[in-house]
Amino acid sequence: MNIRPIRLFHRGAIVEVDDVSPGSSTRTVLQWLREDRRLSGTKEGCAEGDCGACTVVVGDLDAAGRLRLRAVNACIRFLPTLDGKALFTVEDLAGIAGGALHPVQQSMVDCHGSQCGFCTPGFVMSMWSCYERHQAGGSRPTRQELADELSGNLCRCTGYRPILDAGQKMFEPPAVRLDPEPVVAALRQLAEDPPLSTASGFHAPRTLIDLATLVMARPQARIVAGATDIGLWVTKQLKVLPELIYTGEVAELNQLGMHGERLRIGSAVSLETAWRMLVDIWPPLRDMWLRFASPPIRHAGTLGGNLANGSPIGDAAPVLMALDAQLVLRRGTRQRTVALPAFYIDYMKNALEPGELLEAIEVPLNPSRVVRAYKISKRFDSDISAVSAGLAIELDAGDGETIRTARVAFGGMAATVRRAAAVERALVGRPWNEATLEAAVAALAQEFKPITDMRASAAYRLQVAGNLLRRFWLETRPQAPLPESAVSVFARESAGSALSA
Repeated sequence: MNIRPIRLFHRGAIVEVDDVSPGSSTRTVLQWLREDRRLSGTKEGCAEGDCGACTVVVGDLDAAGRLRLRAVNACIRFLPTLDGKALFTVEDLAGIAGGALHPVQQSMVDCHGSQCGFCTPGFVMSMWSCYERHQAGGSRPTRQELADELSGNLCRCTGYRPILDAGQKMFEPPAVRLDPEPVVAALRQLAEDPPLSTASGFHAPRTLIDLATLVMARPQARIVAGATDIGLWVTKQLKVLPELIYTGEVAELNQLGMHGERLRIGSAVSLETAWRMLVDIWPPLRDMWLRFASPPIRHAGTLGGNLANGSPIGDAAPVLMALDAQLVLRRGTRQRTVALPAFYIDYMKNALEPGELLEAIEVPLNPSRVVRAYKISKRFDSDISAVSAGLAIELDAGDGETIRTARVAFGGMAATVRRAAAVERALVGRPWNEATLEAAVAALAQEFKPITDMRASAAYRLQVAGNLLRRFWLETRPQAPLPESAVSVFARESAGSALSA
């Protein structure tokens, strides 16, 4: 491994950062911007990726070699993960606009979208990312799409109405676009650098075999992807992580596509990209996608990391269990496949062996499977679930009423995300009618003994889980199924920003 500095494109030039002191591999982008670069426009609010005051935009090259811009949270993003990438902050917009306020900024002024101003730079950067994407595509976001784009940015004094007004107004003046050519040229130059290894213990291999070899050789090292969870270990728990192995540069882990009758999602594929593909195949998952964290978190985090983390209130695991997903695990050159429910052993414990890593998620394509996903939380956007559910059934092709297979999984009901075996037994082989539904609801109490915590009481969780089964029946019953608009209290103007991205 060749030790070299971190290199990224920032403020119009390639910048080198010597990462040599202990602990500097977990130095955040926000710390570097404010303390080293003396750029104080980017703010620290929550230091956990919830409030969006720290939002910046990261640029890299897509598979076609075009510049791709994505809003992320600087407060939990480790600086070495920006090696080979471009970084844009609120200070860059004046240069793009020739020294004047950028249309995004001017619209915030005109619409009175800022009061105390602390959150404003984060809003501006999320809006700028949206602005660039829609200008490039010749489209305009609806008001609901703008609200979805800004679901990771919180404002506690101005309120969202004038900010959404500004989001619509920013497209009215003549377009002011980032010139991508210098950025693309710099990123191509950076791509010629060898894989990153720093003196402080950050390693970013680029091939699967190099990654697997490194993980076996350094079992004490922590594997990191988007750091949307591990970042909080550093900012909130003040943990010291002496050595990190980063998966984001491994080409094989960033692949997504069909393999025969299965969808294969590399473990380093971003949450946003993975959810987009899942929704393309199973449109009823759209609401879960839009409510899964926020765009900056989904751009940085990975589906593989979310599953490997194993939170009992994770939202992806119940959905993927309902879809019969399997995990491909690798240790050196050896591969093995584990059904997702068997991957979770106990609270925050999984079946990974020492030196083993998660390579991919495989989801079978079953056109006869009826799938739904539900999330119950205190806030609609960007909130942790009290209960989440993934549900899927297949009805007999002959009578169209008898349940052939059932897969029901819940998060927030036990120490791990878990399939509800008793509920499934109450469903399979029976007609999909109200009597069967009530038998399944009754089976919940046999299956789960949830806890009471700050998000919900045990009784509430059991009641909600039963109500979600009832909603599932109303939407999928053979006779007169109800559309989503009839069973959801949230009326949405459109399919959401993600679907038009």
